[in-house]
Amino acid sequence: EVIRKRLLIDGDGAGDDRRINLLVKSFIKWCNSGSQEEGYSQYQRMLSTLSQCEFSMGKTLLVYDMNLREMENYEKIYKEIECSIAGAHEKIAECKKQILQAKRIRKNRQEYDALAKVIQHHPDRHETLKELEALGKELEHLSHIKESVEDKLELRRKQFHVLLSTIHELQQTLENDEKLSEVEEAQETSMEADPKP
Repeated sequence: EVIRKRLLIDGDGAGDDRRINLLVKSFIKWCNSGSQEEGYSQYQRMLSTLSQCEFSMGKTLLVYDMNLREMENYEKIYKEIECSIAGAHEKIAECKKQILQAKRIRKNRQEYDALAKVIQHHPDRHETLKELEALGKELEHLSHIKESVEDKLELRRKQFHVLLSTIHELQQTLENDEKLSEVEEAQETSMEADPKP
């Protein structure tokens, strides 16, 4: 229990309180020393204890300075890590943007390839214009042929109409001639039947 209390009180001081207590006791003994040899011996002990305390204090100061430098170093490392993390986040955001842009470009390329395949199945503009020009010439030629055929048909219709009119007139003439012949024959017959006086 005593050792535990001493450790709790002293902490990491490596016995500084004990040394100070020994120094105070040595100082009291030195003050109360009777002979010169005992006083000198006590004086040497005090100097030894004092040097140990100074050494312990120097070591503690060095450890304290080292801890301060370590804290500064850790703070610097922490800031560097934070900067690295921020830079990594920026790089990740930039990479995400690049990935989205690459996906957009890939999609556009796929659409362009599909359109190119569709376009390749159709003739180019120059050939299409040639075909349209040829079709236009052919249509014009067919229009002329149609007009010529219509003119011929109209002419044939007129000729047929004239022919029908002529046939009708001829038929009328023939019928008139037949009637006239019949009348003449009837007159001749009646003349032959009636004797002359």
